[in-house]
Amino acid sequence: MSLRDCTLNITHNEVSQLNIKIPFFETYPQGAFVRGVSGGTLQQVIMRLNMLHILAMQNVTIYNSGKAIERTVDKAMTSFLLQKNSVLTPATWVCESREQANKVRELYNKPLVIKPLFGSQGQGVSKLLPQETLPVPMQMHIDGVYYLQEFIETPSTPHDYRVFVIAGKVVAAMKRTGHHNWINNVAAGGNCEAIMPNEAMENVAINAAKAVDIDYCGVDIIQSVSGEYYVLEVNSIPAWKGLQSVTNVNIAALLVDDFLNKLAI
Repeated sequence: MSLRDCTLNITHNEVSQLNIKIPFFETYPQGAFVRGVSGGTLQQVIMRLNMLHILAMQNVTIYNSGKAIERTVDKAMTSFLLQKNSVLTPATWVCESREQANKVRELYNKPLVIKPLFGSQGQGVSKLLPQETLPVPMQMHIDGVYYLQEFIETPSTPHDYRVFVIAGKVVAAMKRTGHHNWINNVAAGGNCEAIMPNEAMENVAINAAKAVDIDYCGVDIIQSVSGEYYVLEVNSIPAWKGLQSVTNVNIAALLVDDFLNKLAI
């Protein structure tokens, strides 16, 4: 069921007891497993998230919660919460002003990564060298907001890790290596290889999930040449097709079990 098909109903009609009208539902479900909040205008996205918030106020279990989705779909808030909770993440600058963005580049004077604030699957992500011209607003999907991160050099061929966390535990992990470039997302053609994460990587992923207060997530981690693990992103509506292709762990079954446990049935 799509959130686009639901209706917020605020009336004094006693016959109508449900504030959220969900097609084919006469009563509220016990829970909702969120597998997507489709893009749209700012008003549309806010409305869809409001649906989740209102359902939660009606004692419907939302998995992941609207609040967790809001925190993680916004990369700036994710970066702030990671830093606030002492989870190592690349140095980050966010601004609307082209002048401020150029000042950051002048002071830092090293390669940066520029990303869309609300982007996913590696779309619109690019490396920005100190001598390159800063993209203008509305280009490269940045929509007038400059989200800049330090570029983390890896100790070998460019790669990163996707660590899947459910209920505060790491259940599977993989190494992602870019296909002819440094962007490693599976959707961008990255190759997957199952790994057994070490304790340090597990702790970073678990602490990242705690920092954004989330039921389950895909944590993107990169290791620097000096050995530290940095959290790049926390995905609240992660795909797991790539990870499932290289692991024997039944990720969907683990998610359903955790969801049902939260429904207490």
